[in-house]
Amino acid sequence: MNAEIIAVGSELLLGQIVNTNARFISQQLAEAGIDVYFHTVVGDNPARLKAAIKIAEERANIIIFTGGLGPTKDDLTKETIAKHLGKQLVMDDTALAGIELYFHRTNRIMTENNRKQALIIEGSHVLPNNHGMAPGMLLKKGSRIYILLPGPPKEMEPMFSQYGIKALSAEVGLKEQIVSRVLRFFGIGEAALETEIIDLIDAQSNPTIAPLAGDGEVTLRLTAKHTDEAVGASMLDEVEEKIRQRVGQYIYGYDSSSLLEELTKLLKEKKLTITAAESLTGGMFQQEITSISGASSVFKGGVVCYANEIKQLMLQVKPETLEVHGAVSEQCANELAENAARIFGTDIGISFTGVAGPDELEGKSVGTVYIGIAMKGRPTMVEEIILGGTRAANRTRAVKFGCYFLIKTIRESQNA
Repeated sequence: MNAEIIAVGSELLLGQIVNTNARFISQQLAEAGIDVYFHTVVGDNPARLKAAIKIAEERANIIIFTGGLGPTKDDLTKETIAKHLGKQLVMDDTALAGIELYFHRTNRIMTENNRKQALIIEGSHVLPNNHGMAPGMLLKKGSRIYILLPGPPKEMEPMFSQYGIKALSAEVGLKEQIVSRVLRFFGIGEAALETEIIDLIDAQSNPTIAPLAGDGEVTLRLTAKHTDEAVGASMLDEVEEKIRQRVGQYIYGYDSSSLLEELTKLLKEKKLTITAAESLTGGMFQQEITSISGASSVFKGGVVCYANEIKQLMLQVKPETLEVHGAVSEQCANELAENAARIFGTDIGISFTGVAGPDELEGKSVGTVYIGIAMKGRPTMVEEIILGGTRAANRTRAVKFGCYFLIKTIRESQNA
């Protein structure tokens, strides 16, 4: 079986929004063992959509549409597909009742065009929309399967993962269970990671190993197929163990987790508190950690000490440290981390100082970063890293490196 994804919406062609739906659906289909050979984007135009459908029918068994199921005049996806397939649109009473309930609950007047969202193509298997109004649908004609999904990701993603992929699997009679696991790496590049495990990649068949790099991180997606899901999971365990034996020190988490989420989870587990002194990053670390639910139990507060006088006044950095070594130095990062932890009374203090760019500072090149970590019961450590990106990228990556060093430090302290 192979699939084509057709995203409908002129806003996609105009660059007003990014087509994240195609990426999500492709991932879901890959895990189900269904290949995706083409992604198509077409505007809100019935003639061009019909032409795209005809092309897709020549090369795909499964055609998945996103967008164009809303209440406005330019939402014409299901009308166009119904006409193309020679089918009628009929009212789905369950969907209509849900739409009416929404307007009643929010004390809003329901306009007539909102009823349009409850229309489905006759003979469709309805996919409930628990996060919006328009239902999705799956229908089969001849040897092809057509799936219609809403455009907003907050509606489409849960609909497809909860209902769509199951209905599709049942329709095509997939017997094998697809078990997938993502290993998340930091501190090692894609090329270096591949070099370390190239023989495992070359020998792969089932399970498969797929590397992917992005935003300073690398992931490995491990996928196994088996009629027994438990056996598939065991197959993944074996492959993961082989990978861990070679590059386990760079693995920080699984699946959709992030460095910040893993750090916050680890701080909670160990009942540790943290504070931050940020010069280079201007409060980015504090902003990111407080975006994680439950961060108040581990993060007490911090200081953005961009100017040297604030480093001295608020964080008691010695004047001679700044005069002799400068703000961009190992010594300054050390004092910032230690003093922040002492002043805020936390178990850990982290500091960021460096040169984001675009110009040199204190004779230090752009991308020079010092990250200090002061933790109770351990000597203060300062990591020097050299980054090579834009000003914004250097700041973002510095925060990620800080999280990575913290995770390593905490784990090492517990294993000591």
